[in-house]
Amino acid sequence: MSIDEDNISTLLSSASLILVGQLLFSVSKLGERIIIAQMLTPQAYGEVSIGLAVVMISTTVALVGLRQGVPRYISRYDDARDIRGAWVTGILIAGVIGSVVAIGLAVETETVVGLLFEQADSTGLLFLFAVAIPFVIGMQVGIGAIRGFENTLYRTYTRDLLYPGLRIAALVVFLWAGFGILAAGYAYLIAAVTTFVAVHVLLNRLIPLVGEVRTHVREMLTFSIPLVISTLLSRLLTRTDTLMLGYFDTSYQVGLYNAAFPLASALVLVLSSFGFMYLPMASRLDAENKREEVDAIYKVTTKWIYIVTFPGFLTMVVFSRDVIAVTFGAEYTPASTALSILALGFFTRATFGRSRETLSAFGHTTYLLVTNSFAFVLNIGLNLFLIPRYGSTGAAVASAVSFIGLNVAVFAFLSRQFGVSPFSRWTRRTVVVLPVCLFPPALVLDSQISLTLVPLVVFVAVAELAAIAVVTVTGCLQPEDEILIEFVENRIGIDVPLIRQYVTDST
Repeated sequence: MSIDEDNISTLLSSASLILVGQLLFSVSKLGERIIIAQMLTPQAYGEVSIGLAVVMISTTVALVGLRQGVPRYISRYDDARDIRGAWVTGILIAGVIGSVVAIGLAVETETVVGLLFEQADSTGLLFLFAVAIPFVIGMQVGIGAIRGFENTLYRTYTRDLLYPGLRIAALVVFLWAGFGILAAGYAYLIAAVTTFVAVHVLLNRLIPLVGEVRTHVREMLTFSIPLVISTLLSRLLTRTDTLMLGYFDTSYQVGLYNAAFPLASALVLVLSSFGFMYLPMASRLDAENKREEVDAIYKVTTKWIYIVTFPGFLTMVVFSRDVIAVTFGAEYTPASTALSILALGFFTRATFGRSRETLSAFGHTTYLLVTNSFAFVLNIGLNLFLIPRYGSTGAAVASAVSFIGLNVAVFAFLSRQFGVSPFSRWTRRTVVVLPVCLFPPALVLDSQISLTLVPLVVFVAVAELAAIAVVTVTGCLQPEDEILIEFVENRIGIDVPLIRQYVTDST
């Protein structure tokens, strides 16, 4: 196993900045959900959640896989004409499809509302969301182009700060003004238009957007079209539950489920922070025939994703009721069981690392389509059986089982076809020792007390320190971890004492 120190340092530097941005993005997104949930009823919150699910599915269809295709090809091209052509291809194709989808939704608003929604105001909400779709798509293509330049800063400014910040500000203003659920529609529209403009102003600093263009439409679509279905299925995997709950059950159950879901999805925060730079870097290394280095980077990053994510998983499983009560309020505590189940599903994604991005970097998007199709069909079948019987808890079980099945399938293909795996011997040891050492004391603590906001934060912080201590003294550190240790020391300006003596040999 060998890692170019410059590559892993670049990835860590990007991940640290992205993590800050992702944290702000996730906190603001969760805050947005909490504001809606607290200022409106659970039923109204459920209506907004259904509308957001429709927007996510619509934008995924319109992007036709170009969210991954644009950064992949920009990272591979050197000529400005080719780079500009990749962006133009993305913006034109996705823009046209997005406009068609938006017009279709706007025209058929009443039909969609009749199938999925309960409140009369939802017609106006869905119309506003439909108008926002082309701008959301253009923003995503622009961010994808910035990603291709491996520019973390501009992505953080726009996606993680400007977009959610504007949404929250507008949401508060419109809710205060008495717009009800329509406040969410106006907030998303204003934020999408503004961020779309800002993204392209910043992209123009990386490459002049006006100039000679050389497109590679066939090449990009050959790569991206399999992704549109696989990405759509992946998105549906996270939103089908909301739509099917809206169809088979009440908006109240949708509201409960969408209290648990955004909390559990926070467990992939660290995983996502590595993803922005990982795809173009892995794609570049693959083009240079350096798959062994991709494997090495994949292994060491997956281990630390697991370590950093584990305390959050522990908290959501053991103290699920307290977490729900602190964030969304006591009336949402029936969602605590769903939170524990969803936490298991999302934590599985973190455990397997950037498996799907690794497969995309290697160019095997067709297999991603197969695995996402498998997971989607499994999810639909489980939802059909479980939602009518168990409501939001049944939807959570369907999602968790589907997530696990998807990640196991991608892991098996990567391992068998390429010999690439996220699990080194140090990672396997880590996966065992953390649950064995930290779950028992947490369960004892839960049997004694209930935690409010400050104690919950303290518990997560203490659990994080305990996790690092456990992996340090149980032989889970490997030589490549010294790059991370040095990176942390440089960032905090002090030497971390004693830790290097626990780094084991690679032999």
